Amino acid sequence: MDCMAKKVKKTKEYRKASHFNAQEQQLRANPVAARVARNGSQENKSNPMLLISVGLVVCLALFVYYHVLTMVQMKDLSDSLSMPDQRVFGYTVADIEALRSAMNADAIGQLNYLHKTAGFLFPMFTAVFSMLLFIRWIPNRQRRWLAWLAPLGFAVIDIWENFAIDALFTGELSPGLVALASILTTIRWALLIITAGLIVGIGGVRANRALKQKILAIREGTE
Repeated sequence: MDCMAKKVKKTKEYRKASHFNAQEQQLRANPVAARVARNGSQENKSNPMLLISVGLVVCLALFVYYHVLTMVQMKDLSDSLSMPDQRVFGYTVADIEALRSAMNADAIGQLNYLHKTAGFLFPMFTAVFSMLLFIRWIPNRQRRWLAWLAPLGFAVIDIWENFAIDALFTGELSPGLVALASILTTIRWALLIITAGLIVGIGGVRANRALKQKILAIREGTE
């Protein structure tokens, strides 16, 4: 008996350039299959953007609820005086003293509650979804980090500002605390405007670039 086993050499199959050319010719010959493959790749790319887009819509809804609805309604509890959060250019000791004399304990508690709920969720959601959007839109790592500074700084300053404002309505009022809270409010609004400007600006540039590519593709197809 022959006990020696036959050695089978495994060969690797390499795809030649002609194979890729054949696939391209098949896709050209079958436009339906090419369209399906193209749509499948586009769907894989658009799924994360769909989630980010929904998150940004939630951020916009929180902004409207927090600043346009609830903070405006707080004027009913403060003799029509606006809350410190709404004063973009800051406030003085006299402004806070007027609010302290106009607001009772229930009104101060309502403001504190808003800071802990919508006042916390809005900056957190804005920072997270803005940073995710910049990951998709900005491939350069250094530029991406620079773009992240605005939403990340906004979240930190906004939450810090909430605590600083709440401290103005408890205990003795000092000019130092008022100045700190006022500076935080102004910086917070500036960072929010910068974040929104980055989203709108980069989105506009990308949309313009995509439109030009479509127009160019249409012209090449008609020639």
